[in-house]
Amino acid sequence: MSTPPLAGGTAGPAALRPLLTAAVDALAVGAAERGGPLPAGGPDAVTARVRAALGEALPDKGTGPEEALRTLVSVLAAGAADPADPLCAAHLHTPPLALAVAADLAASALNPSMDSWDQAPAASALEAATTRALAAEVYPAAAAPDALVTTGGTESNQLALLLARERHGTVRLVHGANAHHSLARAAWLLGLPEPVTVPAPSGTLDLAALDEAITDLHRPHSPVLVAATAGTTDAGLIDPLPDIADLCERHGAELHVDAAYGGPLLFSDTHKGLLHGLDRARSVTLDLHKLGWQPVAAGLLAVPDRALLAPLGLRADYLNADDDTEAGLPDLLGRSLRTTRRPDVLKIAVTLRALGRDGLADLVDRVHAAAQQLADLVEAAPALELHRRPTLTTVLFRPVGADDARIADVRRTLLTTGRAVLGRARADGRLWLKATLLNPHTTPEDLTALLNALLTALSTVLEGSTVR
Repeated sequence: MSTPPLAGGTAGPAALRPLLTAAVDALAVGAAERGGPLPAGGPDAVTARVRAALGEALPDKGTGPEEALRTLVSVLAAGAADPADPLCAAHLHTPPLALAVAADLAASALNPSMDSWDQAPAASALEAATTRALAAEVYPAAAAPDALVTTGGTESNQLALLLARERHGTVRLVHGANAHHSLARAAWLLGLPEPVTVPAPSGTLDLAALDEAITDLHRPHSPVLVAATAGTTDAGLIDPLPDIADLCERHGAELHVDAAYGGPLLFSDTHKGLLHGLDRARSVTLDLHKLGWQPVAAGLLAVPDRALLAPLGLRADYLNADDDTEAGLPDLLGRSLRTTRRPDVLKIAVTLRALGRDGLADLVDRVHAAAQQLADLVEAAPALELHRRPTLTTVLFRPVGADDARIADVRRTLLTTGRAVLGRARADGRLWLKATLLNPHTTPEDLTALLNALLTALSTVLEGSTVR
């Protein structure tokens, strides 16, 4: 048996070309077999198809690289929830740009590890330049802004809370009932006191309740970190950032903003005003695998001064010995809680260079326009009810007169038939269907098709033939 070729080195590109052809062909076969946004049949049918294609997961004798790629890539594509299909609109799960995927392939082939300079010479320089440029978008007036590359909002929020704890020895987290679950989980992981949850009756953080909560916590002189949200998961709403920053300043509390969803509005002159006050936060979470169209993962934690990242510093002699650092080798170990990590910055840097701020703004503006168009269609449909006009790209709606159980059945019917992928969210004490529009190629005709699929599924449920 010959030794399989490697992806890197001078021979790597030649070895990759036929394999890439096999993989791309298999993607096309799988997408054609799926024929829609989701495979039909539900979990049991998908599992059966995967197991039939896979056979033995670890056979004694292999089938060869091209057969393995064609078989498993095609079954994966056939069984995918494809965010590039306009009727796949449930989650903050973006269709990645082709150029970003191509860059990610190059990163995988070279396989730098971003924990020491001698494993990633060019990648470390690229990361330093790109993260500082993105941090300057968040903090345009700051002298030394910086950002860390993370796996997404969960890691970024955890790092923000960790840095606050290290600044003060302990910290009490205050967040809205609309906040992402990762904040409370981060407090638990870090052994911090139970967070204080402030009501968000209108979907955004209640200012009077926040004022009262901070006042109560400061009586025993507890350091307080307030976490606001710029782009809630359920409804895409933005907390009143300037007012929250004012409250924090008055009480001597610190502010973190989870802008994993809404942060890339900064690229758009049309929409960046929604983020007014963001630069007053001590730290900001961003996700470019949401409104940045990157393959997972492409998260960031931005700060106004890179000195704020100092608590993450760590010495491991085999990675960042003192004499190496003094000799000028960059110290990467304090750039993450992870040791081995891939160069996710490459796809981000390629996208920024290829599209520029204007190109990214155009994508942001397109999906915002699509959300407004969907809201218009819902308002014009007598059988449907709109929750509210969208702030970002999330639209909540429901069939008129349907109870929560029936709405849940409608959603599952769409999933099981493979017709459309809609999410679900609770607001005002009721269950709503959720469309999160992140595909810049979505047309008004696609949106009409989405609502028609919903109404067809509703008829199926009303006739009593729903799939449970």
